Amino acid sequence: MFERNEDMDDEFAKLIRRVNPPRVVIDNDSCEDATVIQVGCVNKHGILLEVVQVLTDVNLVITKAYISSDGGWFMDVFNVIDREGKKIRDEEVINYIQKTLANDDGSVPSLRGSVGLVPSEESTSIELTGTDRPGLLSEVCAVLTDLHCNVVNAEIWTHNARAAAVVHVTDYTTGCAIEDRTHLAIIKEMLCNVLKGNNDLKTAKMSLSPPGITHRERRLHQIMFADRDYDKVERHKGSSVDDKSSRPHVIVSDCAERDYTVITMRSRDRPKLLFDIVCTLTDMQYVVFHGVVHTGRMEAYQEYYIRHVDGFPICSEAERERVMQCLEAAIERRAYEGLELELCTEDRFGLLSDITRIFRENSLCIRRAEISTKGGKARDTFYVTDVTGNPVDPKMVDSIRRQIGQGILHVKWNSSSSEKPQNERTFSYLFGSFFKA
Repeated sequence: MFERNEDMDDEFAKLIRRVNPPRVVIDNDSCEDATVIQVGCVNKHGILLEVVQVLTDVNLVITKAYISSDGGWFMDVFNVIDREGKKIRDEEVINYIQKTLANDDGSVPSLRGSVGLVPSEESTSIELTGTDRPGLLSEVCAVLTDLHCNVVNAEIWTHNARAAAVVHVTDYTTGCAIEDRTHLAIIKEMLCNVLKGNNDLKTAKMSLSPPGITHRERRLHQIMFADRDYDKVERHKGSSVDDKSSRPHVIVSDCAERDYTVITMRSRDRPKLLFDIVCTLTDMQYVVFHGVVHTGRMEAYQEYYIRHVDGFPICSEAERERVMQCLEAAIERRAYEGLELELCTEDRFGLLSDITRIFRENSLCIRRAEISTKGGKARDTFYVTDVTGNPVDPKMVDSIRRQIGQGILHVKWNSSSSEKPQNERTFSYLFGSFFKA
């Protein structure tokens, strides 16, 4: 009986979407310095995340956003630019956004890597969690190489002394996904031994990605959330991450007149910031009814009016504190400051193991990494510090580049030399006066 009712509800939702198909308008004329994207559709839980995911998957930067989803209709306006700060002129990108967001079947496919293909004809997706330590990624890569696993794509995050990774591997001999259960069991045992080290006997974990397709970066947020990386840990004194001025500021307050919880955030601006926030709120089962996002010269200001999916605002101090910690963690996971190194070269079996070994031997600590291979080419990005969390000595970088190859390893960005955000005037939020009693 319950299954039949759920099916009827699902069919009714599909009917509503067919009667009221999504409306997507992409405008390059009304704003001088950004492309304006308006999205209107029938409201449902998670729709905001789906829209933001589409925009971030094509590497767009959201400079402003106005969100409204009270009642049965969802309406968002985004000001977006590309990574070079220009309007969106690429017809292929425009058509992809238009087609995907106007899709009326209620599903939003991902343009980027997904997890959950376990196993598939292409690759096997595995997930790793454990205590972070210098050289951990190098040890993991060495084990995978010894077990004839070729890393096709991977993403590695570290935060609050925890490490998480989603890694897509193939069998080196066949070039296909690893399906042999005995081989998978050996991989799991060996990787768990590495992840455990000497002090992580309980929480170190290696598992196959769960069935179904999930956006890889969203899955990393889920893994680290489940690992409670938002719990506070003592930071190393003197390290670059100890700078409180660069940390996000999150305030959770009440809007009793309208029965909302108000979340205001101020943090250093960066790509995919909005995705990380919305992803966390959605997976914590909160609904954004109204919101505004504004990016200044180097800072981002965000304000959201939310309720839990059950329709109630946050009602306890413990829940309020947990939301603050989780949102701070969501911002910090991808915001780690360090030296950005990009590797571009011909792909070969064992390449990642060799590169990470050289980093380890030269006392570099990998804080975050994005690994990808396509068309026989490897394009990997590493964010590194020294083992104490401080900036890397330029002489050390030169030495490593000589070992790997000057034309192969490139220095893309060094946060230690970048200018810190200026103190800008407080942004006057769109809904500040609207929701006053």
